[in-house]
Amino acid sequence: MHYVGNIIRPPSEANSIILQVTIGCSHNKCTFCPTYKGVKFSIKSDKIILDDLDFAAKHYTYKKRLFITDGDALILPQKKLLWLFDKINEKLPWLERIGIYANCKSLKRKSVNDLKELKSKKLGIIYYGIESGNDLTLEYIKKGATAEEIIEQGKKVKKAGIKLSVTVLLGIAPPGKSLEHAIDTGSLLTKLDPDYVGALTVIVVPGTELYTMQQNGEFILPSQEELLMELRNMIYSTNLSNGYFMSNHASNYVPLKIKMPEEKEEALAIIDKALEGKLPLREEWMRAL
Repeated sequence: MHYVGNIIRPPSEANSIILQVTIGCSHNKCTFCPTYKGVKFSIKSDKIILDDLDFAAKHYTYKKRLFITDGDALILPQKKLLWLFDKINEKLPWLERIGIYANCKSLKRKSVNDLKELKSKKLGIIYYGIESGNDLTLEYIKKGATAEEIIEQGKKVKKAGIKLSVTVLLGIAPPGKSLEHAIDTGSLLTKLDPDYVGALTVIVVPGTELYTMQQNGEFILPSQEELLMELRNMIYSTNLSNGYFMSNHASNYVPLKIKMPEEKEEALAIIDKALEGKLPLREEWMRAL
């Protein structure tokens, strides 16, 4: 397979074929993200994509899922995406599901019918990075969208019948705004009602704008206790009709996988136990992006 630069994928796509179609991120302005800094967004040539699909057809017949990278390949024009999905299904007809990243910018360019068209070609899940439901925090991290826009665009995925997995980020609020970030994010998640929520905890990486902000005193990394309280307030404020809220990413101090609504109270009790010092936290050396 032909890969360029950093290749990232959701934890749930660990056993999927990874097909890199775009390089970089079309937004690439988030203060916390080091992944594509200095990388100009581009689309790989048809020849390279087809060569990779031929390779996958020969060597990955045992894999049932495929994930398309980079950061927001859904930004591609619909005509290009339809060509891509047709080629994937032509060369890998045994696949059961195709997944892809999206952001608010790319979803704005797709109608519900566009998404339904992709669903008919095995697009089964969209991973949607939202980070926060608090407008002040979204502006602070240069996400490029408001909470209202994030909800509006995410609901199109649900209307198209595609599974929606969203990512939120603990610890990124402006100083003194942790509670607002947590509560407003829970409110957004309730309105959006995704199938999956993945909570990550921010890790400040040298070279990012967030690192510079921290050095200048404009950003203060919350303590472990503050991050746990943020997680608790976020979960408390989130009401999903039938979904999972997970904090089992390697960046988090307390790994949780919560089936909502039935396991919500149990999860809050676990966090309370951690806050009381009765539950060991993940060691710093074990945390990772």
